[in-house]
Amino acid sequence: MDLEPDYRALRAAHGSELADARQKLFWFLCGWLGGPNHYIERFGHPRLRARHMPFRIGIVERDQWLACMDQAMGEVGVPEVLRGKLRESFAGTADWMRNAPG
Repeated sequence: MDLEPDYRALRAAHGSELADARQKLFWFLCGWLGGPNHYIERFGHPRLRARHMPFRIGIVERDQWLACMDQAMGEVGVPEVLRGKLRESFAGTADWMRNAPG
């Protein structure tokens, strides 16, 4: 997010430092993908929508997040079949997280 001007709105929602958000996303994805429940052990149930309610999430933010995740998967070499399945799952969740029009 720091390097791509296209992710400006998304980056602005994460404050001045990304380390905490990056770590929480890692912990969440570990459990979500069937690994250890690091996130739940630390914070309880993810309650994704409730935890993200303070942040404006419209179509622009949703699309920036999806693009950012897809770019990251490409950069680390996630195989295309898995990348497609994750992209589809991320898209459904990201759209469900929207709390603002437009």
